Amino acid sequence: MTHTSRRPGRAWIITPGLRTDRFEAARTCGASVAVVDIEDSVALHDKQSARTASEAFFTPADPPCTLGIRMNGLTTLDGIKDLVALAAYTARPDLIVVPKVEAARDVELVAAALDADGYTPDIWALVESPRAFDHLPEIMRAPRLGGVIFGSADYAASVRCGLGWDALHYARSALINAATAANIPAIDAPTWEIDDPDALRRDAERAKELGFYGKGCVHPRHVQVIDDVFTPTAQEIAEARAIVAAADASGGTVTTVDGHMRGTPFFNRARALVADADRTS
Repeated sequence: MTHTSRRPGRAWIITPGLRTDRFEAARTCGASVAVVDIEDSVALHDKQSARTASEAFFTPADPPCTLGIRMNGLTTLDGIKDLVALAAYTARPDLIVVPKVEAARDVELVAAALDADGYTPDIWALVESPRAFDHLPEIMRAPRLGGVIFGSADYAASVRCGLGWDALHYARSALINAATAANIPAIDAPTWEIDDPDALRRDAERAKELGFYGKGCVHPRHVQVIDDVFTPTAQEIAEARAIVAAADASGGTVTTVDGHMRGTPFFNRARALVADADRTS
């Protein structure tokens, strides 16, 4: 099954569920998606407090971005408690990030628990375990799946590899391939070096080159760099329009554009870029 997903913005920021003092900054920092986290950033004994506190994240009547929550995994008691709490929220998230997804059933369970008249949140799978990668085609077939996010830290911990780009290249490539086959967007993991903008830009450029739609971050000052990297430049859009025009003029046959041979794969890529640029302009 292929999906026609609502394409999210490029920069996603995640903020701890107990840090209510950071909620406003997360919502207004310019990220297209702001996610409050009640999973890894919250200690076990604080889960209930985070569940209660996080509802305030969704209370603004007209938020400037998409607001989401990262719940706990469905194989934990806290994950089940999260679903009960979320179903009772008066102010509800636009988007649910489900961690430790390893089967399409995980996505279906969240939809079954939360979908209601007038409310069908976007459900995103955090792919972060070797077992998940073994079951990617099945996961991607979940009808309510809006997109996938790479969980680099958990994946690296599971396979006991480094967090460097080379160590995780296979996982990123596999995720992109599966997401593209299902026509859903994939978001890259954050860069964990908070005070190294060069590392962030380098990681973002590599992620974009691989085919990721956007990238997560854990600090507001990362948002602008991610947007700069993932948003097509005016030159890229102009070049794509030139390729589309050449394709139309040639009747779809192989032609040359600025001294480069261009054919069907290039035409399709250019049309997709132009359509994306027109949709977001």
